[in-house]
Amino acid sequence: MLKTVSALFIPGGLVFCAALGFLRPHGSPPWAQTPISALPPIVLGFGVLFGWYVSSSRLILSLLVLALADRGLLLFPPIDPDPASMGPTVFAATAFLLPLNLLALSLVRDEALSTWRGIVRLAPILAQPFLVLWLSLPDQADLARALRQPLLPASLTAWSQVTQPALLAFLGALAMIGVRFACERNPLDAGALWALTASFTALHGLQYGWTPTNFFSAAGLILFLTLVQASHERAYRDELTGLLGKQAYEEALAGLGAKYTVAIVGLDQLKQYGNQHGKPVSEQLLRLVAPKIQAAAGQGQVYRLAGEEITILFPRKTATDTLVTLEAIRKAVDQFEGYVRGERVWEGSRSGTETLPLTASIGVAEAGTGKSSLSLVIKAAYRALYEAKGAGGNVVRRGTVAGEIAKPARAETGRIVAYSEFDA
Repeated sequence: MLKTVSALFIPGGLVFCAALGFLRPHGSPPWAQTPISALPPIVLGFGVLFGWYVSSSRLILSLLVLALADRGLLLFPPIDPDPASMGPTVFAATAFLLPLNLLALSLVRDEALSTWRGIVRLAPILAQPFLVLWLSLPDQADLARALRQPLLPASLTAWSQVTQPALLAFLGALAMIGVRFACERNPLDAGALWALTASFTALHGLQYGWTPTNFFSAAGLILFLTLVQASHERAYRDELTGLLGKQAYEEALAGLGAKYTVAIVGLDQLKQYGNQHGKPVSEQLLRLVAPKIQAAAGQGQVYRLAGEEITILFPRKTATDTLVTLEAIRKAVDQFEGYVRGERVWEGSRSGTETLPLTASIGVAEAGTGKSSLSLVIKAAYRALYEAKGAGGNVVRRGTVAGEIAKPARAETGRIVAYSEFDA
């Protein structure tokens, strides 16, 4: 629960609260006004560059949507006293389209803007300013009036200048992205929620004299920071299970001393369930079991590198030191109760479902002498894992690291024996 709340509020919630404190009128001291005025171009520039670098059309197009909304409100203010002003129509159309655009961009698969899909997404966004201007023409007054048409009793929305169709669009977008975040806990969805909140504040605050540019900039900053956070997590964490990933594993290996233990955890029935029910079922099982392995691992560093096995490093530990922990992991997996209906997997009993029992085979090996290479220790752990599976599974087996023996080169060739030619 705490991790979910933290993922929701950091960094998006913190940035939004800071914006409420400092970006509203008289919210910041005079010396801070100049840096604050530089915030919009900085956010837009750095956001576009970073989005291009990481091939995120979602960030680039979201920043474009926010920038167009801001320019539209500044060029056509809704409080213009001129009866023929385009301001009210531009405001109503912008407030209605903004949440729909941010919702759509949060749902599509992210990829480079230079791809044909990125260009297809760019085209309707660039067309929307012309659509809004067309709606503002006197001949389209009846159509534009529909954007301000009350759908509920006026007393329910009297607190906001935002039109009722736009309010419903914001509520619908918040609800859909909120449900997706609750299911997947993706930081990008949390960022989209806070960006929508900041965008609504930009629109709603106009009636109080608040500058919309500041809060649109805050929305862009939230999207930028959450993409940075998500990119970091993708680099260091496995996307499926949330465990530490390959890059974190390689950095940990660089810091290993002469004394350490490696354990490989394999789920005995996972491949069988994948063949029987499909890959999505085996992936869901792995996602559900991974936190239990993480919780039972204690001081062990848990990684998923690829495939169905999970690797655990125990720095400065012997294999004997880790046996109690590995037995706890085995029991945690054995106590897991999985159920499947179709391609959906749950933990816990549900009527009309098929039971999916799971057990774990674990192979463990240590660098006991300090002369064994890491590759030999890992090979020994895998050999022990295969022995555990061959013995029926649901057991911990300890492997022995063989000594390194070099193959001598022929004297007449004079070639150097490569490391790969050493036998385990």
